[in-house]
Amino acid sequence: MKQIVFILMTVAMYMLSSCATPTDVVYFQDARDYENYKNIEQFDVYIHQDDLLAIMVNSQATEAALPFNLPIANYYVGGDTYGQQRMLGYLVDKDGNIDFPILGKLRVEGLSRNQLRELIKRRLIDNGLLKDPIVSVNFLNFKVSVIGEVNRPGSFTVSGERITLLEALSMAGDLTVYGRRDRVFVLRESKGNRTILIHDLTQTDIFNSPCYYLQQNDVVYVEPNKRKIQQSDINQNNSAAVWLSVVSVVLTATSLIVNVIK
Repeated sequence: MKQIVFILMTVAMYMLSSCATPTDVVYFQDARDYENYKNIEQFDVYIHQDDLLAIMVNSQATEAALPFNLPIANYYVGGDTYGQQRMLGYLVDKDGNIDFPILGKLRVEGLSRNQLRELIKRRLIDNGLLKDPIVSVNFLNFKVSVIGEVNRPGSFTVSGERITLLEALSMAGDLTVYGRRDRVFVLRESKGNRTILIHDLTQTDIFNSPCYYLQQNDVVYVEPNKRKIQQSDINQNNSAAVWLSVVSVVLTATSLIVNVIK
């Protein structure tokens, strides 16, 4: 009977201690010295199909630049009397083009913002349309999505034009205790091709990944660990209570058996 009690107690302790070990949740475990990671490569966001671009043209000749700018649209939400303003943009079509005023169709897919800015400036000058154009290009629909084992999954609009994989996970509230740090996927579409890269957040190799800096419309997926898969039929918020109930029942049954035998 003592052996039975010992076995039951061992099983109960195992269930209570089945949480993730520190090595499962610690990031950058092989990090040694900051000097190894200080070199940062130049990063650019490239234009894809279905991107919405805000392009503004200015010049000292203000009136001459007006035809190259889209109007600002006013829209009303609910009972808003004054309305709000929204900048209209150029949608990149399925062939990777935009239709720009006077200049006509421009091939923009695969270009960076800086490259497109220089292209428009050169066309305006070469065609004698403006002598001193100042062109700005920005994304109006830069977003990334984070799903899987994170605390706040969803799509997130990026106000700037540079976001890292770690920043996206931070916006999603970081990984839950059920998320695998060594199985973080980035799904990317570019020029009609889909790619999937798997990242291990416990290793510093992530800094060398082509997906460390995310592109617009990237999807980040965090794979659940075995414990979460095994508990898939149990509500995450109540799983601890369920295990405590199981342990309580086991201990109560053990106590009753011991008392009956005595």
